[in-house]
Amino acid sequence: MSEDLVEASGRVLDAVVARMGGSAREGQASMVAEGAAALEDRHHLLVQAGTGTGKSLGYLVPLLTHCATNGVRGVVSTATLALQRQILVKDAPVAVDAVASATGVRLKVAVLKGWSNYACLHKLDGGYPTEGTLFEDRDISVGPTGELGKEIVRIREWVSETTTGDRDDLVPGVSDRAWYHASVAKPECLGKHCPLLEECFAHSARLEAAEADVVVTNHSLFGINACGEGELFGEYDAVVIDEAHELADRVRSQAAADLTVARVSRVARSLRSHLSIDSTDLDEAGAGLGAAMAPLEAGLLEYRPSALVDAMIVLDGAARRASHEVSEAQGEPAAKLLARAAIDELIGALDAWGRDPDQSIAYITKDESDNARLTVGPLDVSAAIGGSGIGERPAILTSATLALGGNFDFMAAQAGMAVSGVPWHGIDVGSPFDHGRQGIRYVATHLPLPGRHGPSEELLAELVELAEASGGGMLALFASRRGAMAGAQALRERTDLTVYLQGEETLAQLIQRFRAERDSCLVGTMSLWQGVDVAGDACRLVVIDKIPFPRPDDPVSRARSMDVERRGGNGFVSVSLTHAALMLAQGVGRLLRSTDDRGVVAILDPRVVTKRYGGFIMRSLPPMWPTTDPEVVRGALRRLSEPR
Repeated sequence: MSEDLVEASGRVLDAVVARMGGSAREGQASMVAEGAAALEDRHHLLVQAGTGTGKSLGYLVPLLTHCATNGVRGVVSTATLALQRQILVKDAPVAVDAVASATGVRLKVAVLKGWSNYACLHKLDGGYPTEGTLFEDRDISVGPTGELGKEIVRIREWVSETTTGDRDDLVPGVSDRAWYHASVAKPECLGKHCPLLEECFAHSARLEAAEADVVVTNHSLFGINACGEGELFGEYDAVVIDEAHELADRVRSQAAADLTVARVSRVARSLRSHLSIDSTDLDEAGAGLGAAMAPLEAGLLEYRPSALVDAMIVLDGAARRASHEVSEAQGEPAAKLLARAAIDELIGALDAWGRDPDQSIAYITKDESDNARLTVGPLDVSAAIGGSGIGERPAILTSATLALGGNFDFMAAQAGMAVSGVPWHGIDVGSPFDHGRQGIRYVATHLPLPGRHGPSEELLAELVELAEASGGGMLALFASRRGAMAGAQALRERTDLTVYLQGEETLAQLIQRFRAERDSCLVGTMSLWQGVDVAGDACRLVVIDKIPFPRPDDPVSRARSMDVERRGGNGFVSVSLTHAALMLAQGVGRLLRSTDDRGVVAILDPRVVTKRYGGFIMRSLPPMWPTTDPEVVRGALRRLSEPR
């Protein structure tokens, strides 16, 4: 192992810390050194880095130093658009400055998002007639007056000023409905046929990313690149996966394709309106698909019913004939491109259905009106991630929760480490927190085991007593919407505390209110188990109602479990238990967000202690001071309720 990159990265980290006016963190320094060694030796590294480690700079420093000293390009993939923005605006600039001072090379870092994240000038200019009207109501003399119309007007004003067209730069934001009228998906883009190509925000972002030394993307786009396109980022030599615990699920989700009667009808209308193609047989095939799906129960298709197989054969034939007609049709290039995009997307979904059923997940969902949707996706995405996405390039994969049950094997398998053919190892660089001193982990062993019909009365009583002892400052995490609603209702009826419930306002607004009010309670479901960052007294108690096992009827988990069992493994351990341990670790991680935080995590599910699998889960959690004594916890919470 050469020490050159390790030493250079260490010097860059020192410069970064000095520029930020901070102090060295042991875990961050270890992460930089190990990451630099992995890049130098062209190995893979899995890094578990606890909250407060400073992991963004922990991977940016070695990656940027590697790119600068070797003249190569790198890719960073994050879980969310918000993390992309944080890297670009906060962390990357200081790292770029430090690398430039140390190496004399100033790197260019650019963000790459999906096409629909950018405003489309041509669509806003009326270039994409859509079904329905752009404004809810319109008065010629005064302009749009409805809420949607006001948002559209604000977008129009903004695009005349913005240099990026990036939705995240529009503050305050607008609704998804309004943004739909301002953006297009990549297949709908007219590309070289667009009259506003030279001014196109999305096109400019792609060009900027192509010229950048480091591209910051997200897991969905990384998955699209790994599963199909393969050209989104150009040539790159090294990869960083942030929040790596979410990678496989995000890639699996974006790789899934949906089929509905309405979707087939939209494709048929597109062919008629753009190229005057007679698409009657496509409409009829779509109706046949609907008839085949109607009697099917929602859930995983453990086998493919013959009626559905026959309907898909008919639809496939109609789609292929339509595709041929699009190729032969005369028409404007833009109209032809839109028709081609519509039929190709449909054929892509049919191709997904046509793949080996043993390697696919197919399931039915139904909406409130009983309209059926068929979703088909890959069972295992590790080959795409480890083969195309990462390959033989050196990679750093990191998260606060990578070692489940005390080892990295599960996460390594999910990320395709075995497929890439490159050696890997995992390290835990620890956390700057003193978990045993800062936090108490309380398991309510006296409560009954969770049932299928929502929280028990005993659990709700425990929730209320904990909240009262703490005087608020409580984040209550429930595994189901029903549980969250019952918990919020109990708190509102039996206490005088301010209670916020997920779904009553936007998530961002609720978290901001919770952060701003020291003694409020925030109650929610799975969206709050990850990503909520509330440091200080406003979050001094985290309550978790039960182990977050996947729902028994969750089609993806069920299919994956069945696949494991077909190969002689234990589906419960490999899928359900690892998922539960990961989510529970994420939920527990909401408590301590700074070295000054103090608090209690209360797990109201005795199974983490009483069941044999509980040991696996507990080994996945931060090492807080443990207790099962209700009075000890209530006393601690009463002391924490007193303002410091």
